[in-house]
Amino acid sequence: MSGELRLILFDVDGTLADSQGAITSAMAAAFDGVGLAAPNRTEILSIVGLSLPLAIAELAPALEASVQAELVEGYKSAYKSARMAAGAGHSPLYPGAAEVLAELNAVPDYLLGVATGKSQRGLDALIETHELRCFVTRQCADHHPSKPHPSMVLRAMAETGVLPEHTVMIGDTSFDIDMGRAAGVRTIAVGWGFHPADQLGADHIIDSFADLAPLLQHIWKD
Repeated sequence: MSGELRLILFDVDGTLADSQGAITSAMAAAFDGVGLAAPNRTEILSIVGLSLPLAIAELAPALEASVQAELVEGYKSAYKSARMAAGAGHSPLYPGAAEVLAELNAVPDYLLGVATGKSQRGLDALIETHELRCFVTRQCADHHPSKPHPSMVLRAMAETGVLPEHTVMIGDTSFDIDMGRAAGVRTIAVGWGFHPADQLGADHIIDSFADLAPLLQHIWKD
């Protein structure tokens, strides 16, 4: 590498953290709270990555805005209660995630960041729970339009001063990959998340975190 800084952006849910159970349980509780049957697991996981209000609107487009707002608040409440009760077990990191973050963070030219549909409160809690002190830029749903709008990636690059050609976006959903593409950065899909990796149109696919560091070295070999 030439010594220029490289920015590695990660999605959180479905990429770093295995939050399937946490998300589906909270969504079921939210719908139960307004007396409605929850969408099925596949439907719920299909909207992971969107900001919560947009996700609810996608799942229940026929409901009045006031009921959708109730669902948003019900989800937040259920998710927070479960997180406080379960701690680190609520959204465990995928195998190898902590190790690869430490490995990449040790490379002087690499800067790590997150771009997530989670709220600021949810992101901060997950980072604290898993002691992930490595992220120099943290972009979340509270401060941006929902994915796949490129705002999160553009802000992360602006904060770090890293060029698009030296930035990658790593995620598991079409929203992540489309966001990265819209921002003009290289995209990497993971094979263990909520959307089928081979259907996302990413520049690269990895099947385990062990593949990530060698792939980045290949991308930035110049």
